[in-house]
Amino acid sequence: MARANRHFIPGYTWHLTHRCHKKEFLLKFSKDRSRWVELLFEAKKRFKLSVLNFTVTSNHIHLIVADTHGYHAIPRAMQLVAGRTGQAYNRRKGRNGAFWEDRYHATAIESGDHLWRCLVYVDLNMVRAGVVDHPRKWKWGGYQEIQKPKTRYRLIDHSSLRRLLNVASNKELAHTHRRKISSQLEISLERQEHFCNSLAVGSESFVEKMKALLAGRAVGRRILEADTKAFQLKEPISEYHREGIEQSRMATLRLPDTKQISWNEHLE
Repeated sequence: MARANRHFIPGYTWHLTHRCHKKEFLLKFSKDRSRWVELLFEAKKRFKLSVLNFTVTSNHIHLIVADTHGYHAIPRAMQLVAGRTGQAYNRRKGRNGAFWEDRYHATAIESGDHLWRCLVYVDLNMVRAGVVDHPRKWKWGGYQEIQKPKTRYRLIDHSSLRRLLNVASNKELAHTHRRKISSQLEISLERQEHFCNSLAVGSESFVEKMKALLAGRAVGRRILEADTKAFQLKEPISEYHREGIEQSRMATLRLPDTKQISWNEHLE
């Protein structure tokens, strides 16, 4: 079962990352990436999951979700999507064994500017990998739907996204989104590791609040400046993250076709 460690704080926005087992490029085929997206839609309907953005690469996924329907929605959705993706792949390939790393990682993201930065970071994953030069050219991500909401089979929760980003309309959302993507493409494609290996990212007061809510579970975690615009509640660098940093750099070089926060322990 897909799971994170043993921390959960309800009512926040989370950036989830989940890697394939042992550095394997198990999502290198388009049919498997498409299957993951289809299952995300099923999980959204079944568990009322609020999806804000996503990207599927050849060996890991990024998913930004808002906790709007209780702490069971996210773990159940991750269990459904991860489990069925792996089962379908293993059946087709006659393969046994794990498809995913046991634990997915979750980082709490403060709304507003910090969420904007995380949203753009996820959008630019495949650009950083050198596979495409703009996120609109990567089919397995949320960029296109943020820009143009679907009338059917809608994945992105535009209402929650507008509220969390403090924008008034889908038109304003799309315009600001395009502008921020263009600006980041001109500035830097450097990997912002704090979005993937921290317990929380945001203002200093937000991160301090998260640490206080975690109480004893935050022992050993330090509040650091992530960059000039954000603070992070820093996780010790585990082998999971060390491997993840290297894998994100290599994630799509083999494409053939062109913390740990847990949801089973509820903190009041």
